Amino acid sequence: MKNEQQLATQTAVLQNEKLTVLLQYMQIHSPYYQRLFAEHKITADQITTVEDLKYIPLTTKEDLQAYNDDFLCVPKTEIVDYVTTSGTLGKPVTFALTDRDLKRLTDNESRSFAIAGVTKEDVVQLTTTLDRRFMAGLAYFLGTRKLGAAMVRVGSGIPELQWDSIHRFQSTYLIVVPSFLLKLIAYAEAHGIDYNASSVKAAICIGEPLRDQNFELNTLGAKIKEKWDIELYSTYASTEMSTAFTECAAHNGGHHHPDLIITEILDDDGEAVQDGEVGELVITTLGVEAMPLLRYTTGDMVRAHKEPCSCGRTTMRLSPVLGRKKHMIKYKGTTLYPQSVVEVLTSFEEVLLYVIEVITNELGTDKLLIHVSDALSAADCKALKEHFRANLRVVPDLVLQPLATLKAMKFPEMSRKPITFIDSREG
Repeated sequence: MKNEQQLATQTAVLQNEKLTVLLQYMQIHSPYYQRLFAEHKITADQITTVEDLKYIPLTTKEDLQAYNDDFLCVPKTEIVDYVTTSGTLGKPVTFALTDRDLKRLTDNESRSFAIAGVTKEDVVQLTTTLDRRFMAGLAYFLGTRKLGAAMVRVGSGIPELQWDSIHRFQSTYLIVVPSFLLKLIAYAEAHGIDYNASSVKAAICIGEPLRDQNFELNTLGAKIKEKWDIELYSTYASTEMSTAFTECAAHNGGHHHPDLIITEILDDDGEAVQDGEVGELVITTLGVEAMPLLRYTTGDMVRAHKEPCSCGRTTMRLSPVLGRKKHMIKYKGTTLYPQSVVEVLTSFEEVLLYVIEVITNELGTDKLLIHVSDALSAADCKALKEHFRANLRVVPDLVLQPLATLKAMKFPEMSRKPITFIDSREG
C-alpha cells in the first residue's frame, strides 16, 4: 500500500509540474487561451495543481470548430504535418503537428503497443489507412518503427490482399477495426484458409468497442473470439488527445500515460464524479507543442478504474466507452446509447448491414429508426423487433432500404470510417 501511495504522489507531482509548464506556454503562445484567461481573469500562476483545473472553463468541440486557427501556438513554418478529426460530432477540425509533436505521438504509440505485447520480433500489419489526413495511421507506423518491429502497410479493405500479406510476411499482429476481422474470417472460410493456423496471434482493435463495462467480451468480441482464437486488445484514442489508452494482457481497461495527458471525469454539472461512476471524459494534453488543449470535453462517457492492475501497472485505467454524451437517446421512457442498439443488431445473424438514426418526432421527443436492407423477410423483421423488445424493452422503427442506398449511407465517399449512427434530431 505504501508503494502505491508513493507512486500516486509521484504521479501527482509530475502532472502538477507539467501542468504549470503548459499553462505558462498557453498564456504566451495560444490566442484562444489568452482570450479565455483574460475573459475569466485567470493567470497561469493561479493554477498550481490538477485539482485547480476546476477554476478554468471547459473547452468544447464547438470551440474548436469555431476558432480552429486560434488554438495554434506556433508559426506555420514549424508545422510538419496536418491531420483532421473524423467529424463524428460535427464538421472535422484541423490539427497541426510540429516535429516535437510527432516525436511525442511516436512515444505514445510505441508505449501503447508495448502494453499490448508487441516486441521487436513481431510483424505488425496495418489494415487501416495511412493517408486521408488520418492521425492514427501515422501514429501506428511511427510507434511500430520506434519499437523496432516490422510493419506491413496494407491499408483498409481487400481481404484477399490482407491474407496474401499475412502469408507472405508472417504477420503476428493486426491493427484493425474489429468488425473487419469478421470479414477476414468469412473470406478465409470461403477460400479454404486455415486462419487459426496462421501466423496471426493478436489484433489491436480500434474504432469499435470489444468489451462491456465488466470487461467481458461484447457480442462483436465474442463472435470474433469464437471463430478465431487470437488475443484481442482494445484501444481508445482520438486526434484531439494525441494519446492512446491501450489494454494489457489482463484486458481490464486502457492504461493511462500520466506524463502525456491529464484526465477528469465529470458529471452533467461539470463536477468530478465519485470513483467508479460514469461521467464525461475531459482531457488536458501534456507536451503538445502546436495545438495543446486544456480541459477539452471529449463527449465520451467512461469510468475510471484506479486499483492496481494484475499486470503490475498502477496507472489509472479507462473503461470501454459507454457512449457519446450527445448521442444519448431517450426513447419511450428508456435511456439508451447507440452502442446498446449495436449490441442487439450484432447478435442478430440475419442483419448484415444497418445504420441507426435518431430523429425528432412530431411531439418533439426522440424517435429511433433502424435502416436495414429491404431484402430482409417479414419473418426476420418480426423476429428482430422481438429481439429488441427482449433486450432493450423498446422496439425501434425498421426502415427498409435498397441495398445500394444502405451502402451509401454506411460508407459515405468522404468518410474514413463506416457510419453506424446518424443523429438527425432538431437543435
